[in-house]
Order: sequence, then C-alpha cells, then structure tokens
Amino acid sequence: MPRRRTSSSSSSTGSTTGTTAGAAAAPRNRTPQPVRIRRRSFGDFVKAFFAFLALAVLLVGVPGALATQIGWPLPDGVPSFDWLQQEITVHTFLNILTVIVWLAWAQFTACVLVEMKAALSGVGVPGRVPGAGPSQLLARQLVAALLLVGATAASFTPGLSQLGNGYDANQKPTVAAAQATPGIFAQQQEQASGAAAALAEQASHAAAHAEAGGSTAKQGDTKFYRIQPPEGRHHDSLWEIAQRHLGDGRRYKEIFELNKDRVQPDGSKLSEASLIRPGWIMEMPGDARGGDLVEMPDEAPHVSPDVQQQISDYARTGDHAQGGGGAQGGGHEHAGGGATQVSVPDQQRPAPDTGHQQATAVGAESDSSFGLPEALLTAPLLAAGLLGALGRRRRQALWQSAFGAVGGRRGMEPPTPSGDAQDVQDALLVGADPEGVRLLDRSLRGLAASLAEESRALPVVYAAWLSNGDLHLQLAQPAGKPPAPWQQGQDQTFWMLSRTDAERYEDTDTAAPYPGLVSLGTMDDSRLLLNLEAVPGIVSLSGREADRAAVFASVAAELATNGWSDRMTITLVGFGEDLTPLAPNRIRHLEDIEALVETMEAETRQRRGALGAAGHDSVLTGRTGPAQHTRWAPHLVLLAAQPSAEDAVTLAELAADASRLGIGYLVGTETGDLPGAAWEMEITGEGKLLAPLLGLELDAQLLPVAQQRAVVELFVESDPEHDTDGPATAPPFLVDISEQGRPAVYARLVGPYEIIGLDTPDGERSALLHEALALLLLHREGVHPRVLSSALWPRGVTDDVRNALLDRLRIWLGTDPDGTPRLGRDASGRLTLAKTVVSDLDVLRSLYHEATQGKGVGSRAVRGRLLTDALVLVRGPLLADRPEGRYRWLTHEIVDAQLPLLVADTGLALCEFHMEKDRAEKAIEALNAALRTAPADERLWHELLRATHSTGDADRLTELATDLIGRSGARGLPPRTEALLDELLPTWRDAIAAVG
Repeated sequence: MPRRRTSSSSSSTGSTTGTTAGAAAAPRNRTPQPVRIRRRSFGDFVKAFFAFLALAVLLVGVPGALATQIGWPLPDGVPSFDWLQQEITVHTFLNILTVIVWLAWAQFTACVLVEMKAALSGVGVPGRVPGAGPSQLLARQLVAALLLVGATAASFTPGLSQLGNGYDANQKPTVAAAQATPGIFAQQQEQASGAAAALAEQASHAAAHAEAGGSTAKQGDTKFYRIQPPEGRHHDSLWEIAQRHLGDGRRYKEIFELNKDRVQPDGSKLSEASLIRPGWIMEMPGDARGGDLVEMPDEAPHVSPDVQQQISDYARTGDHAQGGGGAQGGGHEHAGGGATQVSVPDQQRPAPDTGHQQATAVGAESDSSFGLPEALLTAPLLAAGLLGALGRRRRQALWQSAFGAVGGRRGMEPPTPSGDAQDVQDALLVGADPEGVRLLDRSLRGLAASLAEESRALPVVYAAWLSNGDLHLQLAQPAGKPPAPWQQGQDQTFWMLSRTDAERYEDTDTAAPYPGLVSLGTMDDSRLLLNLEAVPGIVSLSGREADRAAVFASVAAELATNGWSDRMTITLVGFGEDLTPLAPNRIRHLEDIEALVETMEAETRQRRGALGAAGHDSVLTGRTGPAQHTRWAPHLVLLAAQPSAEDAVTLAELAADASRLGIGYLVGTETGDLPGAAWEMEITGEGKLLAPLLGLELDAQLLPVAQQRAVVELFVESDPEHDTDGPATAPPFLVDISEQGRPAVYARLVGPYEIIGLDTPDGERSALLHEALALLLLHREGVHPRVLSSALWPRGVTDDVRNALLDRLRIWLGTDPDGTPRLGRDASGRLTLAKTVVSDLDVLRSLYHEATQGKGVGSRAVRGRLLTDALVLVRGPLLADRPEGRYRWLTHEIVDAQLPLLVADTGLALCEFHMEKDRAEKAIEALNAALRTAPADERLWHELLRATHSTGDADRLTELATDLIGRSGARGLPPRTEALLDELLPTWRDAIAAVG
C-alpha cells in the first residue's frame, strides 16, 4: 500500500507545487500553442536549420545548377527520323542523364508538396507519389523537422491515419509527441498515490478527535487555516484546502465537520461545505501540513496580532465533537441471549468517511437518482457481484467470437443496452463496491488461513456486519481469542477486523470459509450479511408475495455472483427460472416441492456419509483440514412459495442437521407460522425487513421484478451462445476516414495518452479532465453523469464538485464552428461527445470495419491499404502511461480485452492479404507488429509458424519454435500449437534439443 507523502510547505496562495515530478506517467497534451515554441530545444533548432538547408539545396540548388551548368537537355525542335540514327556522343549521354536528374527532382518536389500539404492540413493519409519510396520518406522527415519549430507548427495536426509510416514506428513517439509540457500532473500523481493512505489514516484521526471528549481544539497539536481572499487566485474552497494540506480533496468533509456551526470572526457560521468566506478560520485535522497553517499556542510570527486573537477566540469555541453517542443501533441487545440471536455490533467511534459509501453517499448527496433504480444503487455488494459476472460473461463471448472466425462477426462489439437494461447497467456501475468485496473475501480467507496455521477449527458464524469499513463477525458461541490482526468485539461472540488491517491481507489459496453469507439489508450505517448455511434450521420470510419475490431475487442474484465464495449450488423452487443465466453453473431450478424433497433427502444422506468417512464434525472443519481441496461447497435452497403442512414438517426434519452439512433453507410463507423455522423474518410493503425476536429492523435489500428482468436481459444479451447466427455487430461509432475526415479534437488512447487540438487545462485539474474525456471516448453511446462521477470519485462526491468538473470539461472541449458544444446530453440526460471529437481507437475500429465489411470487401488494394493504416495506429496497450491509482473504472470495461483481439484480427487479415500473393516476409512483418500488442494470441503464433514455414527456412522455423517454448514456460505448448508444429516440422523436438 503506498504511503502518503506530504510536503513540508505550501504556497500561501495555494499554487501547485512539485509539478515536475512524475509528469511522464501522466497523459500528455500535444497542443499547438506559442508556448510550445519557447520550449524547443537547441537540438530541434539545429535539426530544423539543416532540414531547411537540405530542402533549399534539393529544391532550388539542383535545378539552378542544372540550368546554369548544363542547360536545357531536350532538342529545340521536333526531332526527325535521322536524329535516331546519329552517333551517341558524350554530350548526348549527358543530356539523357540530365533528363533523369530533372525527373528525380520533379518527383522529390512533388513529394515535398504532398507531405507539406498533409502536414499543414492534417487531413487524411499523405498521397503516395508513384515510385517515390525512399524519396518520399526523405521528404517527410525533412518537412517534419522543419515544421517542428517553424511558424506553421501552430497548425500542425496529423490526420486520422497519418500516425506512422511502418510497423517499427509504432513503438516510437513522434517528434511532436515528445514535447509534452513537463510537470503538469506531478501534484495530481502524488495525490493519487497517497489517496489510499490518507483515507486509511482518516479513521484514526476521527477517533483521536472523539477521544478528546470536548473541543477538538486541544492545545498543543491543533492547526488552523484562515480562508484566503481570491486576489490572483481561484476562490478558496474546502476541497482545495483539503487537497493542499491533507493530500486528498475528498477529505474536505473532515474540515467541514470540525467547523460546522461554529461562530466565525464576522459573526456568521459554516452551514454548507460549499459556502465559505475570506477571513473565516478553519480548524484542521491533526495531520494537516503546509506553510500557511497556524499551530496553537505557537506565537506564529507570520500572523498579525489581530488574526492571532481571532484564532485564539475561535479555538475556545467548538464544543462540537462528534464522539458522543456514536453507537447507532447499539441499543439492540440480545433479545433472548440464545445462540441463535443476531445483534448489531457496538459502534465505538464516530463513523469516518473511509469506507466505500458510494451507493449511499452519492444517493444522499443528490436530490434525485436521475432515473436510476435505487434498489441497485444501495446494494454495493450485489452490484459488484453482478458487474463482475457480467464482465466475465462479455469477455467469454468476445473470446469465443474471436476464435470462431476472422473478420466482422457478432461478439467483437458487445451489444449496447437500452431502456431499462441501460439504466440497470448504469446503476451497477454507480452502486458497485468491488473494493469492499475484495476486502471481505481476503479478510475471510485470511482468517481461515490463520486458524489453520494454529490448528484451530473455523467458528460457526451466524452473521457478518459491515460497519463504516470494519467487519464484525457474530459467532454462534465464544471461540476464544481471534488470531491477529482480528480483535475481540463487544463481547466474546464478536470478532472484529478494521478496514486498515483488512487492507494488509494478501490473496491466499484457502477455501472460502463462509460462502453462504448474503446481504439482507442495512441498519443505520451497518450492513447485515446472514450466513444461510449456518442457521440451525429454516429461515422463514413472510409478507406480500411481490415483496417476498424481491427479497428472494436479491438473495439468489448475490449468492450466484458474489466474490467471497468458490463453488456452491443454489436451488430455486417455484420461482427464478429466468435467473439461471446469471450463473448457469450455480443455479438450478426445480418446479415443485416434491422434486425438492426428493433431491434434498438424497443429498443429506450423501453429505452425512461423506463427513463421517472424512472424520469431520461439519463442513467447517473440512474447509480447513487436509481435505480442504474438496471445498465442501454449500447448497442453499430458496423456496418462495409456502409449503403444505406435511412438506413443511419434512423440510424441518431435513433442516434439523443442515447447518452441520453446509445446507441452508430460506422459505417463503404467507402467515409467518412455519414449523421448524429457527429465524422468522417479515418484509413489509415499505421495504423494511423485520425480525422482532432477533431485534432487527433493516432497510431490506431488494431486487424488484423490473430490475430483475433488466439484469437478466444484460446477461442474456452477453451470452456467447445467444443469437450466434445474427449479423455482425458494427462498431458503436464509425468515423470518416477519407481526406475530409479531419476531427477538431483527436485523442490517442492506444499507447501513451495524448490529445491534439485542445489547450492544456489547469494543471491542478488536468488529470481529472483527461480521465473524464477518456471515459467518454470509450462510451460513444453516452455516459450517465452519476456513472462519470462514480468513476472519477469511487468513494463518492457532492453534486457541486461533479457539476463544476462538467462545466470545466465543457469549456475545455469548446464548441464546433456552428456553435454546437462538443460536450452535450442526449434525450436521457447522458453525456455525449460530438462527432468532431475522435480517438485513435475509433479510427482503428473504423479502418478494420471498412476493410472487412466495407469498401475493402470489393477491392483488394483498398483492403490492403486500410489494414496497413489500421496496424500502424497501434503504439501499445490502452492508456499505457495512465497514472497509478487512476482509471480504476477500466476494471469494469472489456476494452482491455477487445483491443488485443482487434489488433490480432487486423494482423491476421493483413497476413492473409499478403499470403494471397505469396509475400511471406510481408505477412511475417504484419504478424510481428500485431504480436507486440497481443503477445498471448495463439492465432497469431499459428499463422506466424505457417508463414515462416512457407519461406522454406527450417532453421528459422526451429528458432521460432524455440522462442514459443520459452514463452510458454512450465505449462508447455498448447496442444493445438504442438500439433501444428508436428505437421510443419516433424523433427522440431530433436532440433530444439540439439540447440540446447
């Protein structure tokens, strides 16, 4: 975990410091501004000078020398037939040679004109001068060197496809790209690298304030800040103050809480975080750093006596500590003291804003949900599981499509959802907490590993509470002292792990100890996960049928997709047949209770016998014992319809021993009276989940029928087996790749991030603007404002901060010549980019689409040119230089999987194009270019083996096979690759062994 670095001083005006470090890792702008000219190096001017001399000699000196020294080489009149019979003299030979030189000069001049036109206009690919080859390459280099520092550099914007001249050029930045302004993003990078540590420290600071018991202005270590006037700078804001002095703007809430409702020197009070005035005093958290802070009771000689007195008076106010009464929900005591009681963990300190509060915080900060379904916005673990499973499904479809055929086909571009499905997908993106799921999984597996090292069995856990980032496990009975870093909770039946300690856990190859945990709802700031497989009997759920169905669907969906389990079986009875696409390997559907009883009687007998044969008391001892590899996966039964009295008795008998066997039952009932029910719950029409005997009143986690259908639609549309005979899916956005297709703004995402056609934004906000633009470029269908804000601020952000960013982004992108803003909104309110804003990924997709499904289908020459132009666009992986800690939303995208497959398809198509004319070397060159971006694509290696074999060079083929074996490592060659080598080079094993 990176440690946060703090500067020893800060400018009193809040200006950016440390802007030179780390700039190379940030996105780079390539903007035609006068300031760029002042930053040209001496070497650039030397190159431009010699380029000018070379062009002058070649364009002016050569024809001048020919005209003055040799003269006009052609006859003055029309030659007669006798002219052909004349003797060839030295003069005749010189005239012929002069004509050739004149033609070469004319060709070179044409090359210079063509390259100059392309460079100045930025439109399309430079025209090819017939037979000009090296001559045009020389002209291109001279023109580029000259324009690098010339007056015309301000208008130098490459066209869509003028991004390289050969496969080797893909790996080298252009001269213009190398002139990135240094230091713009250094402060943002430092903040990104320290944000996690800063937020982790926040809990300890809040606890320290709470322990003070009274005023947080404790003498000796309390710091204050005086709001600065706006002269020569932006208006001060709590966000910028936190960014300068705490290392992370998101900590502005700490400053607000410390100063809320305290009387300021002018007699007013701070009531809203966005309304602060110059001259106000702000008490700062103890870890604040910076030269314009005042520490009391220091004399602070750089502060006037009047300000010192104001700060001293302010320090005596503020009996506003939030430490008292932090035990929200702590009043729910053990109702009966029995082993099956579920209690709310005591809150021993105020809730710091360190955990992932994305769904609740964003929802609380907004007056409306913009039409997104609140059920998923407030279910972070469910949303994270669904989003992860959906991404895996889409990648599976992508890979199956890629290995099915070369060329345009369905699956390369996932279908773009619309209507309710689009709203649900946006809600998943906003509400998901993948970091919370990761920490929960690592914490539980880490606990299991620690207990196994101590030869201790896993304790029976009835429930888990996630409260303000901390994890509380409620045990069925005391189980001794928990292993470090776990701590004893409010009593011996609670084990607690703080978020800070959880973040220290690493991945471990241990069976998931409690895969049956599933979210039921929230109480205050705590989320309850019930361990269905540990309940000593049946869990019953009463209420209206529609309300019960929403609870059952939520439970089924989370169990099917959660990230803290390995394997499990989920049997749905009487409902949920349409939920099977969420996890076909986990979910099975039974029509009636009769089939369920028959199935569970057999499985109960089987599990009892297996546990007895293995010598285990329960599945928990099996998960940490020598037979851990068997995993002892749980089987969870969800029965929505109320069973008959006879069936209820039978289920109660089966459930009597179910917790020991890893089987759990959740059964719906209309009356609430169900034989054998250990825990009884009720869902109300207001969305409350009540369990009076357990002392619980939760805001239930639901998946209503409309959202359920939309979620299933997302999975069905992404199924690789769905509608495989349909037409090929076109790219979501096609650009004009002709000479007239010059964009106003051009972003290079494939490789290092560069932007052409925009001024460099303010350095303090540049990284956020670049990231927002990248997200919009990768989603031409539109991005919901809440999706954008949750991507840029995963821990939540207020509406005013988000709207301010959108305003800056809109101003930065500007307008088209007709006055249309380049950042707009569609009918649904989603943010969209104008067609004049284009990325190289858009161009790459368009070129490949046009080559394989457009003009290239009917013209071999056009196809070859388009594929070649597409391949030279590839300069590396997507956003190769993205700063650490940013662009985390890419984990939800499949573009990282799409890009290598698209590049591989382009290389394969170009290889086929060359092999049609037996140009093996050209085919090999194309395949090697594609392998630089898609080195793991087995198809490329197969075609490379075939192309190399066609050269007839056995040694070269053996060398390639040796390289493949080295890359494959301990796993060895894939079976299909090995079979291909047996066909092409039967002696390859002996040859490789001989090589060594």
